[in-house]
Amino acid sequence: MSTRRNFIKETGILAASLALAPSLTKAFATVQKPIGIQLYTLRDIIDKDVKGVIEKVAKAGYKEVETYGYDPVKDSFWGLSAKDFKSLLDDNGLYSPSGHFGFDHYIKTGNLDDIKAYIDASSILGSKYVVAPYLGDDLRNNYKLVAERLNKAGELCIKAGLNVGYHNHGFEFDKQGDKTGMDILLSETDPKLVRFELDLYWAAYAGHNPVDIFKKYPGRFKMWHVKDMDKTKKDWNTEIGKGSIDFKSIFAKASLAGVKHIYVEQETNYKPDHIGSITTSINYIKKSLL
Repeated sequence: MSTRRNFIKETGILAASLALAPSLTKAFATVQKPIGIQLYTLRDIIDKDVKGVIEKVAKAGYKEVETYGYDPVKDSFWGLSAKDFKSLLDDNGLYSPSGHFGFDHYIKTGNLDDIKAYIDASSILGSKYVVAPYLGDDLRNNYKLVAERLNKAGELCIKAGLNVGYHNHGFEFDKQGDKTGMDILLSETDPKLVRFELDLYWAAYAGHNPVDIFKKYPGRFKMWHVKDMDKTKKDWNTEIGKGSIDFKSIFAKASLAGVKHIYVEQETNYKPDHIGSITTSINYIKKSLL
């Protein structure tokens, strides 16, 4: 039986907890996002059994997927039309907020036909972002042109209820005069038209702390690729939490970054196998980072 003294003590503890609750909620709400996966992680197996792989992704606990490899001529994601792929995602309780699509041809020519096809496929999936994932060698000496083309594609996407995104590798951090390519892209693109997807591994690989990037360009990074760096081989990935990247300090600044979608990605060194690796990674994020 509770005595009056215990009741007063317990009430005081509850009141103190409630007083702390808003700040605790604010601290954690910034990273309480559905965890997604960039399907390029599973490129070695998804072509062979797209339905089976998507089922395993859902069973591992993922809620979102980011696509790659769309064929606009065939309207095909791994042999499935955009409509059929959307049905497959729906059947497994998955959503695709964004996709990686080839931008090089558009950037070189300015012809928006490719972008229009990407918009059509993304709209069928109900996505939010059409992401430029990579730049060929011949485009890396003219980031102002790249930014100009991204802005133009962004205008078209906005009309369709979408946004353009840009995903980095390490080369964007090379110097172009007194700035890096990444600085040029971020300063020359309109934040209302172009969103960024920061690959945390590649930023670290290039010698940059992602938190410093967030501080310099707050709110610009609506998506992250969460990819860890092997402790012994810098060029290798490993499961999240097993490598050398300090994700806890990065996730603590999620609000500063402006992140809305978090995607696990791993390109090499799967242990014990692809599905085992992505399961280890999501379990670590849920347990230690959220």
